[in-house]
Amino acid sequence: MTAPRAALITAVVGAVVAFVLGVLTFGVQATVHPDHVPLALVGPPQVAQRVQAASTGEIDWKIVSSDDARRLLDDKEVYGVLEIASAGATVKLSAEVNPSGTQFAQQVLTGVAQGAGVPVKVEAPAVSAAARTVPLAASALLWIGGLVAGVLFTVFDKRRYRSISAVTAAILSVGSVAGLITWWDSGLTLDAGVIGFLLLVATAFALVQAGLFKLLGIRAMALLAPLYLMAPAVAGQVPELLNPAYRAALWSWTPFRFSTEGLRSLLFGGSVTSTELWVFGGIALAGVILLALPGKKAQPDLADGVVDVGVDQAHGLPRPQRQHTA
Repeated sequence: MTAPRAALITAVVGAVVAFVLGVLTFGVQATVHPDHVPLALVGPPQVAQRVQAASTGEIDWKIVSSDDARRLLDDKEVYGVLEIASAGATVKLSAEVNPSGTQFAQQVLTGVAQGAGVPVKVEAPAVSAAARTVPLAASALLWIGGLVAGVLFTVFDKRRYRSISAVTAAILSVGSVAGLITWWDSGLTLDAGVIGFLLLVATAFALVQAGLFKLLGIRAMALLAPLYLMAPAVAGQVPELLNPAYRAALWSWTPFRFSTEGLRSLLFGGSVTSTELWVFGGIALAGVILLALPGKKAQPDLADGVVDVGVDQAHGLPRPQRQHTA
């Protein structure tokens, strides 16, 4: 390949990669727009009618009782609740809800209350910036821990103990993440449930990465690295704020959203749904299956792949040529 042709090809590849990554990462934030974001409203019928009449397709209002509103918020079926009474209005939020959804809900609900001409107060648990960051950050860091271990294991050309390396990397990554969480916000409780969930996520990530590295070698990075770049950007948003294309193509399946939501629920609610457990149990099983499949053939050792033309030490003459087979 001539130098001018190589220069053109590499430039085109660089531009294409930049475009694709831009679409998969920054494009998520650039196209954010609310679409039927679920919010709950508790108040007199006439107020509810006015709110619904003025509503656009951006908000999906659920007119419910106070008890039903609390249940919807606890189940994370709405991102916020507005209760309007003659004495004033109250905006209720939850720490278990995605911060992006919570922020949007607070802005909308406060605006509605002010438009109704009543004083408004906000009831929201005190959550530090670190606590809001931890669920998504922990998910991404656990992925990175397994990814780096898998890359190094492949570069060192080790073919045995790959599964042991993956599990060890998962355990150490959880220890590293737990230390960071404690450093960032010592008020967060890292109980057995939280540590156990982190171990499940880290092990699932590390096993599936190790399996792909076994089958594809270093080429697996072409798949695993973009996942790290695009999945956290998608998992950090709520689906109703995402462009429908991103919602269907990325958010619907990315494991990062399950780990992020599961960890947030454990930290602030003390429980996790069975969905998250099944997802990461399935990913771990897929990793075990990949590791059990035959991998890339080992390359022959240099000594077995060359023609021996050495000198016979006893007579000072060339030894007979012989071709070793692998």
